[in-house]
Amino acid sequence: MLDGLPPVREVSAAEVAARTAEGPRLVVLDDDPTGTQTVADVPVLTSWTVDDLRWALRQDSSAFFVLTNTRSLSAEDAAARNREVVRALHVASAAEKTGYVLASRGDSTLRGHFPLETDVLSETLTHLGAGAPDGVVVVPAYIEAGRLTIDSRHWMRTADGLLPVGESEFARDASFGYRASTLPEWVEEKTGGRVPADQVLRITLDDLRHGGPEHTARLLSLLRGGRTAVVDAVCDDDLRVLSLALTQAEDNGARLLYRVGPSFVRARAGQAARAPLAPAELRPLLGDAPHGLIVVGSHVALTTRQLDHLRERGGITEYELDVAVLLDEERRDAHIAEVAAAAAGALETADAVISTSRTLVTGADADDSLSISRRVSAALVETVRQVNATRRPAFVVAKGGITSSDTATHGLEIRRAWARGTLLPGIVSLWEPVDGPATGIPYVVFAGNVGGADALADAIDLLRSA
Repeated sequence: MLDGLPPVREVSAAEVAARTAEGPRLVVLDDDPTGTQTVADVPVLTSWTVDDLRWALRQDSSAFFVLTNTRSLSAEDAAARNREVVRALHVASAAEKTGYVLASRGDSTLRGHFPLETDVLSETLTHLGAGAPDGVVVVPAYIEAGRLTIDSRHWMRTADGLLPVGESEFARDASFGYRASTLPEWVEEKTGGRVPADQVLRITLDDLRHGGPEHTARLLSLLRGGRTAVVDAVCDDDLRVLSLALTQAEDNGARLLYRVGPSFVRARAGQAARAPLAPAELRPLLGDAPHGLIVVGSHVALTTRQLDHLRERGGITEYELDVAVLLDEERRDAHIAEVAAAAAGALETADAVISTSRTLVTGADADDSLSISRRVSAALVETVRQVNATRRPAFVVAKGGITSSDTATHGLEIRRAWARGTLLPGIVSLWEPVDGPATGIPYVVFAGNVGGADALADAIDLLRSA
């Protein structure tokens, strides 16, 4: 697949950092918390009051994340949340006299509220007088996880090789399913034909690698009236060329919105890939209990395999929340209390794993499925809250996007944190909370759809070695 591609045009992270240092702050509205897994030492907010946003704008960082968790919401609620965040950001930006550019972070396997979120962001910016965006730049690549875009076709790495994403299990998602793997056709599909595939601007590897930043900036400057562009990427250098081009186009007056996967954020923030955190770096962050808490909500097949491999390594005690019981209001609270008490007690002798039953329960339609997911996730994070109130774990690992978000926001009541780095190369982000009851407990965000079969076990082994 990669044979015969144009030679890579090398661009250093330092060059991007220098070019963007005096420019607007990159503000990433993350539709679940796993977008932080490619960066280090970046602020994260789970709340978006003007004060919270002003705090983030004052930090010495070229970018920060706002965890909106919109992938777990209905379309109506997701739209309302995006409006709320941007309105508060607009006030905070004026107060701090700091400009911003918005990235709507979606899933690298193309799930999420697109084009809804970029439509709402565009409308809100226009209403606030910030100017209607000229274009929406779609960059779903996630390099470490093997989500690559070549000739406008998006691929994902599997054990059997690269697979077009439209043929993956993620394309059959109950809430955000799709058929197309080629991004212009995907845009046409997701917009219901409003944006025809032949009207999408394609920025290819040939443009990035042969044409370079100036050529790519000229292409981006062609965007008008909110037109969509889709961008190839196979490595970080491709994304750094794009970052220089975006900065140049914006300096020349282009107003752009980004819809991106995780790798773009690292490139646009001027960061190079970093090695995973070492035991010596983790040791000062750990909580005071002998063992940690592992919360598993994701139902994708990869998560189930990873949980199986963690069992094989040993050192855990497992507790299951029965989804059927959680959906029964009369039995729900007692079931949660029983599991939480048992897991808190287990932290003296083993890492405690709390998971939902592995049989996926779906609703009659996409909104009903999301509603079930939210009810189950609410029960899971209430269990975490009760565990932490009884016995503070040495660490908390949350597996799955919705699970990670709700655990951070409601289970541990984190408002402000720093994403300090990763436990595995380019995946599995570790946050250091700076407020609330989780202060002093490292929080690990582990997406449901990343890593190999041993990834969860390897991450836990690293935490145990600290």
